[in-house]
Amino acid sequence: MKQGEKGFTHLELIIALSIMALVGVATALATFQVFKGTELSNTHMTVVNQVQNAGYWISRDAQRAQSVTTDNLTPPDFLLISWTDWADPDDPIYHTATYFFEDLTDGIGKLKRSHWSSAGANEETLVAEHMYYDPDDPEKTCKTSYQSTVLTVQITAVRGDDSEIREYKIKHRSNL
Repeated sequence: MKQGEKGFTHLELIIALSIMALVGVATALATFQVFKGTELSNTHMTVVNQVQNAGYWISRDAQRAQSVTTDNLTPPDFLLISWTDWADPDDPIYHTATYFFEDLTDGIGKLKRSHWSSAGANEETLVAEHMYYDPDDPEKTCKTSYQSTVLTVQITAVRGDDSEIREYKIKHRSNL
């Protein structure tokens, strides 16, 4: 600039605009990465929570079980657990919990629990969503087996490209 003139030269303006553009692009990329990372984290937490919730419900019933059926169930039934509540020895209450899949699309659906009792309970509960059930995929699918008083349950949840597989080994709680 010449002395006495006010303002910026064209070169100074171009350099300032270039720096501002670079800062803007860097900010946009960083913001995108934060949102993408948050989305991936949320998806993973969703499948982990669904697997844990299914494990909790099944473990809760299986620990009380007097009878567990895993074989020869008609799909969509997945697991059948029965027990007796002896709180009143003169009037025992018989319970049955049936776990089954609903709304399966491409092997992914909801795991539900139907609970019946001789005391009049007849309720259905959503246990978990995004459950993967495909008998043709024995390595990854949800599955059960019952041997020597130990119920083994593999629970698989899938959402988008994220999945979580956990195996639970549940032993009947002995009466004290």
